[in-house]
Amino acid sequence: MQDVASLFDLSGKVALVTGGSRGLGREMVLAFARAGADVVIASRKLESCEALAKEVQALGRRALAVGCHVGKWDQVEALAERSYQELGRIDVLVNNAGMSPTYDRVDAVSEALWDKVLDVNLKGPFRLTALVGTRMAAGNGGSIVNVSSIAAVRPSPDVIPYAAAKAGLNAITRAFAFAFGPKVRVNCIMAGPFYTDISKAWDLEAFERRARASMALQRGGEPSEVVGAALYFASEASSFTTGSILAVDGGTP
Repeated sequence: MQDVASLFDLSGKVALVTGGSRGLGREMVLAFARAGADVVIASRKLESCEALAKEVQALGRRALAVGCHVGKWDQVEALAERSYQELGRIDVLVNNAGMSPTYDRVDAVSEALWDKVLDVNLKGPFRLTALVGTRMAAGNGGSIVNVSSIAAVRPSPDVIPYAAAKAGLNAITRAFAFAFGPKVRVNCIMAGPFYTDISKAWDLEAFERRARASMALQRGGEPSEVVGAALYFASEASSFTTGSILAVDGGTP
């Protein structure tokens, strides 16, 4: 019988997390490091990645900080190549980087805004998954984790481009699971409302009223509460799970 703790052990693994310097990404980076993994931390703000890399190194793990705009394919390709060159492998890929600009009216959504949202939330994850997943499948396998949103299945008028991109991310999760199986598992965390930086733009009193009235857990999530799902998908604990979309949303209706 396998020891339960060993199911979640990432010793000797390398994890790459986009959008890794803050919010859910930061929590996943630290959790992977504590589980034994070396970590590549990627985001548009290199300084933030470097600061977190020092925290990872203090835990006794290697950390590589890379500035990368995932909406730009040349930067995504450079990120993958540098990760392999400097750390030798990628065993876990987390496509976490995302953005959802606000707008007043749907007819005010510009082509530039639409393209930017689709680039970061869908185009970049597609390309990075294609690059890394192909190398995983040709090597020792691995795990890919996409971070989607409940907006993908319950969209509202104020996030239409974002919802469309995240619905696409759900779709490619399953497609890539078949493209890279059996050696690579591809799954998705469909996140609900978390108190990350994006929540600073919320009317918190109104949100908390709605949460108490409609959500099963009656509250938003703390960023650290994504860790259990992330470790499950990243590790051998999920060895028979692929193409799955797991809602981590506090029971959002």
